[in-house]
Amino acid sequence: MRTYHAVASIALGVLPLLASSAPDSQPANAKGGQVQVPNRPAAPLFEGAQGKQRTEIHYDASSGMVTVKMLVQDPNGYFIPNIRRENFAVYENGVRQHNATVEIEHAPVTMGVLLEYGGRYQALNRAVGEEVGKAARGFLDEIGRNDRVAIWRYGDTLEELAGFTQGHDTLDSSLVALATPPFSELNFYDALIAALSRMQGAMGRKALLVVSSGIDTFSKASYQDVLRAVRQSDVPIYVINLGPALQEHLSLLPASGPYAQLDWKRAGAELQEIATASGGRVYSPASAFELAGIYDDLMENLRVRYVITYKSSAPGDLSAARTVRIELVNPATGGPLEIVDANGKPVHSKVFVEDTYIPRAASEGETKSASARVRRQ
Repeated sequence: MRTYHAVASIALGVLPLLASSAPDSQPANAKGGQVQVPNRPAAPLFEGAQGKQRTEIHYDASSGMVTVKMLVQDPNGYFIPNIRRENFAVYENGVRQHNATVEIEHAPVTMGVLLEYGGRYQALNRAVGEEVGKAARGFLDEIGRNDRVAIWRYGDTLEELAGFTQGHDTLDSSLVALATPPFSELNFYDALIAALSRMQGAMGRKALLVVSSGIDTFSKASYQDVLRAVRQSDVPIYVINLGPALQEHLSLLPASGPYAQLDWKRAGAELQEIATASGGRVYSPASAFELAGIYDDLMENLRVRYVITYKSSAPGDLSAARTVRIELVNPATGGPLEIVDANGKPVHSKVFVEDTYIPRAASEGETKSASARVRRQ
């Protein structure tokens, strides 16, 4: 069974069930007619818009089994747990598939980590070394035994500190060498394109974590070259934006210093566009104390998927496109599943993703990006 991401189509009306972790609470309707969003922060931890995220479709030609791995989120981008199997209605070519099973997958990840490590201004470089070190060490605290990680740093050029095949002890020791970065150009565009290229051969659920201010001083590549590489890649990019923290450091220095010419606003906007184009997220922590929560949010977004598996009832032509539609319903009435927030306020779902898959392509390793999200109306 291989992964399909190329010509896939899923329509998702998404509604959650009451979280089992909520204290002293029971499902609002034991028959699955109403679900309640867990109590979550009132705003997302990431900034700006998030692009479309991956839904994976696998097809096994020998058994006719279709597996859909999809992301289900609330309006603030938090994963919605505990949706019941009977709440998922799966249709293929308009025909209800009654043999569907539903599970939740917590997948290991393959992560590339790209660290800013250079610059033209020594005072700023000291702050870069401090902020990058805290962010990188905080991330390593979040990875699991089955996760694979490579670490690169960049100034003039991209330098590998640890590869995917190396153990976690090597990852920790690779960060010991991080001190004050040397005087150099800061070729962010070139480094990001090179890191994406190295990620292409990585297997499994993968992403690139970029710890950077987004400042570029002398890359051969242009910003448009970066966007082109990001859109052609299948690697979501999650950004820890160092810009706000570095500007806080600089606020203690004379405003007329040479670093006053740095265009922080442009760099931040470019980081946001890069993350959105890739299906990732941008985080701008005000302090190191926020990193643990940010990395929890990032890893949940990357790791956790609903997995729906069913035996296709469609005819045997493997070259013909098949439409898959997945809705969340009240099993007692067949109507839409009712959802309320933690305060009992209705949250209305909206179908907003619809694609098709071709069985032969879906069994040959192609892929398609999509996501499902509950929206307030």
